[in-house]
Amino acid sequence: MEKEEVKKIIVETLKKKKGKTKFYLKDYYKMIPDMKARQVKNIVNEMVKEEILEYWSSGSTTLIGLKGAGKAHATEEGE
Repeated sequence: MEKEEVKKIIVETLKKKKGKTKFYLKDYYKMIPDMKARQVKNIVNEMVKEEILEYWSSGSTTLIGLKGAGKAHATEEGE
């Protein structure tokens, strides 16, 4: 599977998820089960660099989601 195809699958899958906007890295592994975890991790990191995805941290947990999606962005923009 090509890298651009994997990126498209990730974005489409995230857009379909109702209510939840941030996910653990292991959730991305499940989105692309045919690919090794390290390859998926590298693609996710590349998508963060391209500003398609973004990291979110609570201090003890790091989640990854679509850039600009979620309640945190809605409240920040509303201020």
